[in-house]
Amino acid sequence: MSTPLLEAIGVGLKYPGAASPVVEGFDFALAAGETVGILGPSGTGKSSLLRILGGLQAPTEGAMRMNGAPLRGVSPRVAVAFQDPSLLPWLTLEKNVAFGLDFKHQPQLSRTESRRRVDAAIAEVGLSHARRQMPDQLSGGMAQRAALARCLAREPEILLLDEPFGALDEITRADMQRLLMKVVRDVGTAAILVTHDIDEALLVSDRVLLLGGSPAHLIGEWAIHLAKPRDDAVAELGGLRIEILSALRAATRRN
Repeated sequence: MSTPLLEAIGVGLKYPGAASPVVEGFDFALAAGETVGILGPSGTGKSSLLRILGGLQAPTEGAMRMNGAPLRGVSPRVAVAFQDPSLLPWLTLEKNVAFGLDFKHQPQLSRTESRRRVDAAIAEVGLSHARRQMPDQLSGGMAQRAALARCLAREPEILLLDEPFGALDEITRADMQRLLMKVVRDVGTAAILVTHDIDEALLVSDRVLLLGGSPAHLIGEWAIHLAKPRDDAVAELGGLRIEILSALRAATRRN
């Protein structure tokens, strides 16, 4: 087997003074170009786990590897998007997308290369017409597109998404789901999506993981062998949805 792009080996997290770990014994491997959805009851530790997978939080047990090498801290090959776009209000959309490209842990880029990356990222999310607008001029969907473009400008190998579409209305959310699938296909990045929405996970993921218990651990995994987009695959996904929902309800009762 080829070396996983990202690998978690017996990963756990316990905060100082806490009675029990947040996450325990988590094993995971992510392949290049793969999209994995992570579901679980509220308070299960999904966001904490995502921080570990992204190198933002060191595990207190186990190990993280990227391309076979230890992952210790933030990697320039990993980008993270959250539910709050966190755009800087005094910068234009274009400058928000460029923000962070010159941070110390990022590869040093020439002005020409930085411009190329920003232009390509803005075009990929369909915001070339709005590049000079300020954040308060953007709709919620446009702000999330800008946040996604900021991630893409780093040309990451892995895109981590923590409930990025949770605050959007249904139509805008569906548009962003389709955009995410397009970006993953066009750019070739792998993605890990934390979401509370089973339907969202089924629509965009190649695999769905279910976390549960206290401490949180992997209690279910489903591979989805359907071509994307899957908007019309209601019948094919219906049985899988019921199976995941039943497992999620059981996990909630145990909590």
